Amino acid sequence: MEFRPLALDGCFEIRLNPHRDERGYFMRTFDRELFQEHGLITDWVQENQSMTIHKWIIRGLHFQQPPHTETKLVRALAGAVLDVFVDLRKDSPTFGRWGAVELSEAMFNLVYIPRGFAHGFCSLTERTIVSYHVDTCYARHAEGGLCWNDPTLKIRWPTTTPQVSAKDQTWPLFCDFDSPFTIPDAISEFAKEATHVR
Repeated sequence: MEFRPLALDGCFEIRLNPHRDERGYFMRTFDRELFQEHGLITDWVQENQSMTIHKWIIRGLHFQQPPHTETKLVRALAGAVLDVFVDLRKDSPTFGRWGAVELSEAMFNLVYIPRGFAHGFCSLTERTIVSYHVDTCYARHAEGGLCWNDPTLKIRWPTTTPQVSAKDQTWPLFCDFDSPFTIPDAISEFAKEATHVR
């Protein structure tokens, strides 16, 4: 299992290492000790899964308002997606910047997204299945989002004519968004302690 820090602080691409033989493969998809060594969340409380039928469907950009903020660990179990995340931590040097990682069943990779980010993805194949762990249970009243094609964010999606749900088309623009997120709010108590120890 290889942890690759991404340009936005706190985000990681995690590459898995399948051991193959004539039967197929075996691999670890989560290792608590390795995550703790990198100061990452290990206390997952909910696992979600989505299946996207067609190519070029965008889901997002989503987040939960404090105090229900979420850390996410995202993986494509079938097919492939371009996974996108936007830094909404107003005291972060990368506030308002976005990052992206292609996730696929063939690449055996995951992306770790800390609290204080909006998240979404675009399906790159038919019948894509995405699984993600979160460290906070879903709270409907805390739902939030940003417009997927926000002109300020300028996210380079792989299509200009995606299918987007009616709900996801109603999220506000970044320029009209008063972020409730800060770095201290976005870091777990464990991550604070781990960072202090290192």
